[in-house]
Amino acid sequence: MAPRHVALAVVIAALWGLNFVLIKVGLHDFPPLLFCALRFAVVALPAVFFIGPPRVAWRWVLAVGVVLGVVKFGLLFLGMHAGMPAGLSSLVLQGQAGFTALFAAGLLRERPAPLRMAGLGVAFAGIALAALDHGVHGPAGAFALVIAAAVAWGLANVLTRKAAPPDALRWMVWVSAVPPLPLLGLSLLVEGPTEDWAALRGITWGGAGVVLYVGLISTLFGFVAWSHLLSRYDASAVAPYSLLVPMFGMSSAALLLGERFSLTAGAATVLVVAGIGLGAVPATAWARLRTPLRRAAAPAAGRPARQG
Repeated sequence: MAPRHVALAVVIAALWGLNFVLIKVGLHDFPPLLFCALRFAVVALPAVFFIGPPRVAWRWVLAVGVVLGVVKFGLLFLGMHAGMPAGLSSLVLQGQAGFTALFAAGLLRERPAPLRMAGLGVAFAGIALAALDHGVHGPAGAFALVIAAAVAWGLANVLTRKAAPPDALRWMVWVSAVPPLPLLGLSLLVEGPTEDWAALRGITWGGAGVVLYVGLISTLFGFVAWSHLLSRYDASAVAPYSLLVPMFGMSSAALLLGERFSLTAGAATVLVVAGIGLGAVPATAWARLRTPLRRAAAPAAGRPARQG
């Protein structure tokens, strides 16, 4: 990836890391499915009347809208509402990188280079270490919901790559137009109209600000930029940068919510960053590095040993 696109991927990771803290805050004001519906409504409803069609087949818009918006975010919000801490959620959700590579191999016939797979292995070792350090601070069901959200995100990444939208902004607006009604219907069914109405009637400036951040900054900007990267590079090359999200998520959760951040978690973060760096180095760069080393080693190997 070009340096400017690497920098963009890091910025997206920072915004998404902070997003987990704000989701946790917003869940004090809204039921999870209603909150998720509002997240997409603020992105799509004002924009669909002023923006052109998505320029891809509608089946892709509907597929990604359901998988990413309804399934992935619905499960994430439900899991965090059920007890998953913000920092741990940001960590567990990044299992999507592995699921993305798996779906890309099966559906797109992409074959990640061995070096990239080694980098993913190092990064996942960091995730496992941090998960062991944090422990599961909530019910097992909440942990399973966030894992399922990671699976859905991996599938959504590959579907986006398959759709190849030429205009990331239009794409994200129309994808965001799909989830609000299904999520609102699920909220009315599961959470009940009384709870939904009470949340909307008692909305505060803080609650409104959280909805705007997770909708406009995290969703619109974040996923427009993410879709742009997926349209230019293999899904398995882009996905590892999301492994930076736990670093920002865990640190912001520690600073803003008082969640524990230990030396072990710091070591895990180093592993994650090192794994991403290893996987991000192009194979051609390693080939260029190995060539002079081999040339330097060749004369030494062929030179006879000096007799004493």
